[in-house]
Amino acid sequence: MANSDLAIGVDVGGTKVLGGVVDSSGKILKTFRQETPPQGGSELNKTIANVITELQKTHDTKAVGISAAGLVSSDRATMLGAPNIKDWDGVNISKALREICRVDAIVENDANSAAWAERVYGAGRGAENVIMVTVGTGIGGAAIVDGRLLRGANGTGAEFGHMRVIPDGELCGCGIRGCFERYASGTALVSRTKAAIAKDPAAGKTLLSYGDGTIEGLIGNHITQGAQSGDPISLAALEVAGDWLGAGIATLAMLFDPAIVVIGGGVGDAGELLLAPARRAMEREMPFAGKHPVPEIVLAKLGNDAGLVGVADLARN
Repeated sequence: MANSDLAIGVDVGGTKVLGGVVDSSGKILKTFRQETPPQGGSELNKTIANVITELQKTHDTKAVGISAAGLVSSDRATMLGAPNIKDWDGVNISKALREICRVDAIVENDANSAAWAERVYGAGRGAENVIMVTVGTGIGGAAIVDGRLLRGANGTGAEFGHMRVIPDGELCGCGIRGCFERYASGTALVSRTKAAIAKDPAAGKTLLSYGDGTIEGLIGNHITQGAQSGDPISLAALEVAGDWLGAGIATLAMLFDPAIVVIGGGVGDAGELLLAPARRAMEREMPFAGKHPVPEIVLAKLGNDAGLVGVADLARN
């Protein structure tokens, strides 16, 4: 007989498929990982099924959730658009898994899954109104309103990264110009830092030493390391990133009125070097300044496990 307190969460990324058995306290009891097949599509479905089957050998559970980046249908079955995975657009993942391994699974957007985990077990624990902004290569988003995930009419709500902040601004991968993620993401942070180094190569020498010594080899983690060591270019770049982030959060706060804004993603590793300027910008840009309560901005607590843990809980419930 299946244990109703246990659920399997599977986090599907561009390089790995990581599954885990999660109990009702959010603890991961066992994991199993396989590489994401580069051809995606049906081969990826088989890989996910194999991960689930492997975990079910030792833990008898029927609740299964799949977390993946992209647009998910409102019935939590079909991947409408998967930007990082080949041949997965329009695929009914739930149906495919039912046919391969006789498992009924829900599918959820990765940011929604992570936000749910943070709300139940992490930085937003106990709050009924939470938004999460994941700052990585792009900007991901999720909103929990009155204790429920906001999905929208088509299951694609809360894609904060693609709200327009600059009319006729920089072209985004989504096809429109001026998106939030073009200015506040990790990609924007790296581009801005590279431009600063190109203007003053001597000033950027220390920062580039964290990588291979070239501008091309610079990544976001190097900027965080530089800022933590007091590098002026890194500190300035994170200040600008935080400023954009906080201004965007001010708009989101007016839309959703959250008690807490959870910041996740790799750029969040910069901690207060990102959050402090974000808080200042949010308060500066908040409409009805001094009258509209401002939400608390906090760092996510669950790290890379959030998507897996969150989707397992959603499947269980």
